[in-house]
Amino acid sequence: MRVGCAAPVAIEAILSMLPMLSREVVWRIGDMTYQIIRTQIKIEVWQMSKTVPKEEKMDEIRFYRASEKPYGAFSNLFRRPVTFEGEDFATSEHAYQAGKARKPAVKEWLMAAPSPALLAMAAHGLYVWDVSPNWSKIKFERMKNVLMAKFTQHQDLYDLLLSTGDARLVESATVDNAVNRLWGEVNGVGKNMLGKLLMEVREELHAKQAKAEKPKKKTTRKKSEREALAA
Repeated sequence: MRVGCAAPVAIEAILSMLPMLSREVVWRIGDMTYQIIRTQIKIEVWQMSKTVPKEEKMDEIRFYRASEKPYGAFSNLFRRPVTFEGEDFATSEHAYQAGKARKPAVKEWLMAAPSPALLAMAAHGLYVWDVSPNWSKIKFERMKNVLMAKFTQHQDLYDLLLSTGDARLVESATVDNAVNRLWGEVNGVGKNMLGKLLMEVREELHAKQAKAEKPKKKTTRKKSEREALAA
């Protein structure tokens, strides 16, 4: 879900040219931007691998790339369909960003993105007047509801999330920008909202599972006065 700081600028430039460019051309330009950022991320990951120990704390699970196994599934870019609010989406990123667009035409444009990464880039670069007016107030609740749908609609993802026990879940980004520090952490700094929401969903699912597995107490119905007399 996270992208480099160059993304909003690149997408803003693309959006300014929309009247002159076809959708296909726009997404091709966006794909080129994504590939450049992807290369930058690979370089930074390689540099970090030279200095950061590979061992993770047993009580902490870090994730970032959707391709990483097994915890890449916690990324919103992980390709797994989600049904949300009566609509079918390719990924949880699609389901989340669908609520950001103020106009149906902008939503359609976002959903046409050829990849969830490009969708995220485009959504982060939207003009203020194209964003739902109450987005800042509802986005975290929407994300949590999307995550709940994602991890209850797929048994393997449900099992994976619950298998983490009480471990702290952290989206560990590599590019330092405001978006990454909001949804995850960069070099240990950030609000890690995606990780926190995942842990909230996990806690609720644990509680529901425990309640379902709890043996029911046998109750005997007291006979009414009429039944007692009849006996």
